[in-house]
Amino acid sequence: MFSAIFSILIGFTMFAQWAFFLLTGNVPEVKTEPARVWLHITAEWITAILLVVSGIGLILLTPWSLAMAFLAHGMLIYTVIQSPGYFAHKKVWPLVGMFAVFLILAVVSTGMLFSQVLRGG
Repeated sequence: MFSAIFSILIGFTMFAQWAFFLLTGNVPEVKTEPARVWLHITAEWITAILLVVSGIGLILLTPWSLAMAFLAHGMLIYTVIQSPGYFAHKKVWPLVGMFAVFLILAVVSTGMLFSQVLRGG
């Protein structure tokens, strides 16, 4: 159940974070590097969608949800390793720390998914 709730919460958090940054004008790269930043945002939104959908699927015990959850968790682990570089460069250490916590939780959640597979379910 942890992996399902974690997936849904992180997925919605990713949407909220980008919506907040975009609506408050805190993504200057939209003007300076639009192709790069919009592709990055698109990848994160796809990750968020997969996290939310797989989390709901895990709660509903759908046959496809475990496979989708592994995909979504892999994408999440990539993004929580890659994304904090931007904030580290700007010396925004609280956000770097947040990503570190999300990485730990994502690894724990992925381990729980593996445990579920090993138990046969």
